[in-house]
Parts: sequence; C-alpha cells; structure tokens
Amino acid sequence: MNSPAPAHARIGIIGAGPGGLTCARVLQRHGLAVTVYDRDPGPGARDQGGTLDLHADNGQIALREAGLLDEFFELARPEGQEMRQLDPTGTILFHHVPEADELFKPEIDRGRLRDLLLGSLQPGTVRWGRALDTISGPADGPRRLHFADGTTAEADLVIGADGAFSRVRPAVSPAVPAYTGVSFLEAWFSEVEDRHPGIAELVGQGSAAAGDGERGLFAQRNGGDRLRVYVIRRVPVDWITASGLTADDTDGIRVLLLDEYAHWSPRMRQMITDNDGPYVDRPIFALPVPHTWEHSPTVTLLGDAAHLMPPLGVGVNLAMLDAAELALALATAATVDDAVRAYEKTMLPRSVETATALEGGAEHLLSAGVPDFGDDARP
Repeated sequence: MNSPAPAHARIGIIGAGPGGLTCARVLQRHGLAVTVYDRDPGPGARDQGGTLDLHADNGQIALREAGLLDEFFELARPEGQEMRQLDPTGTILFHHVPEADELFKPEIDRGRLRDLLLGSLQPGTVRWGRALDTISGPADGPRRLHFADGTTAEADLVIGADGAFSRVRPAVSPAVPAYTGVSFLEAWFSEVEDRHPGIAELVGQGSAAAGDGERGLFAQRNGGDRLRVYVIRRVPVDWITASGLTADDTDGIRVLLLDEYAHWSPRMRQMITDNDGPYVDRPIFALPVPHTWEHSPTVTLLGDAAHLMPPLGVGVNLAMLDAAELALALATAATVDDAVRAYEKTMLPRSVETATALEGGAEHLLSAGVPDFGDDARP
C-alpha cells in the first residue's frame, strides 16, 4: 500500500495527555484531521497530577506552535521557579529566587494545562472511554485499533502518546519499562497557608528538595493553595505488601516512614505526617537505554511511550516538543511515511542522548549534597 498524503490520512492518537493533545492541536491548526482516543471516561475522570515547569527551549516552543503560548503565560506561575535545597534539619543549602521577569520555566498545574489544550481542539476530537487493547493490520497499513469496549477503528497512522506502559509501543518495539529501584510516595496538602503554615514556610512558592543519600523529600507548590510532597526512597517495587501493609493503610505507612526518617528534624517530618488523605505509591520506571525501533510507516511514538526516563524535569517538555515536531512534519511532508521518517530522524537521537544523560538519575534525588539545579535537575 502506498503511504497516503497527510491531508487524506486517518490519523489516530492514543492518549489525551499533554503530548497527544499538543499533537492534535498543531495538526488541526494546519488543517489536518485527527482523532484522539483516551481510556478515561471523560476529561474530569481523575486527578491529573501535580505541577509542571514548561521550558523555553522545548515545552514553550510546542505551545507557540499550538498558538497557545500567550494563554499559557496567563495561567502559569512564574513564582513557582523558586527552588530550595534543604538538609534533613530543614536548613537551606541553596536558594534560587526567580527574577521578576524570569520566564524560562514557569509552573502550571497539569490539570490547567490539559484544560487549555482540550479547549483549543475542535469539538469531538477526543473519543473518551476508548482504552486501546491491541493493534492489528499490515505494517504498511491500514491499521486497526481494537478497544477494550469491543469497538474498532481504522487508521493510516497510529501515534502512541499513551505513556509509560503504552499499548501502542509493542507494534514497533519489544521494550518494556524496568523498575529503577527508586520509588515516590505522593502526599497531598490543601489550604497550606492556613492549615499547614510550617510546611508552606519551609517550601516557599516553588519547590524544596532534601536528601541524606538513602532517602529524600521533594515538595512542590501547586495552584489553588495546594502542595504535594514526594517521599523518595530506594525500596523494592512491592515494598508496601512486603511490609505487611496495604496501599490504603495510611496510618501503617506513616509509622513505617517515621521510623525510616527518625533522624530528620520534626519540621521536616511534618511533610510526611501531616498530609491530607492517603499516600499514592508511584514506583519509578524507565525504558532501556538506548531505546529505538525499526521505522514503521504507520506507527510512531512520542513522549514516555517513546523514551520513558526518570522524573528529572524533561518528560512533559520532551513529549510536547515531540508532538509539535511530528505534527509539523505531517503538515509539510508529501506522505505520512515521509513525515514519520523526518520526525524520527530528529526525535530518536535527541531522546537517546537525553536518556543516556539521565540514566540512573533517580539516584540523584536521594543525594545529600546540593544537586546541579540546571534545566533537567528536578522532578
């Protein structure tokens, strides 16, 4: 089968995260039809997570191509660029306070970014409640998408923007993510200025990190007077059940954590003990390095589906840059195959270079010293 012109192709994106939605938005700005399929039953089905910093040299470039950069700056929190490195007593070792006009990587809540992108799409672009099961069909297309609800759809190009455990990835790569040995335990705090003033003072308007070489804490302001703390530890992936606990045993997990962090100061331990609601276990996985695949004219990947790395500040930024570059390639190429080749020629070397630099980087989150607070040195 000859590869179709993008203007006549059926393009299906799997995953309505920042990468998938950015790709859809840029495609539509260039007059190309696209459908996004997502497993969630609707846009408000679940919490979208914490806050992101979108960098001027990747995430913001994607938003400019999407025609949404001005709207982003209206929603973003430049004060969120403040960073503190603490020791286990709460003493500040390093403190970056952003300049008044500093806009290199302002923060935005994930939910607000998603709403911005969703609102920019043509009505009906996203098909909710479509969890991809498998992909069938010949390598040169068309491809058939099989969803868990029994429905199917055909596509001339399938774009996997469905994250760490992508159901699209097996169509081009046998690689699967592996546990890094480091796990995050997420704790939420709301109404922090009134209910958690000690934590609010400790963290400031941006983020604060601390480590002792074996364990760490990373706290991050969110919008709406909220804050999230990530308790970072080197543990087995099944540490909760191995400890005789369950994920909803908040009191039991808290006792275990207080024992592990017993030598940390009380003002630091309040980030473990004073959370509102249960903890959320988030073990850190990464794809093997390097991760590449043989070119397919009908399937490609972007974001974590293509290059899952430790959470050191590049994931969403790279996903959105991938998305914009793929969409622009489709807008200018003669065929879908040509566009995918052009996109992967740039994306794969970049992702391999970045993943190589960050390999094993989850260990740095436990460091007792002052890390390099460069563009990539934060969750």
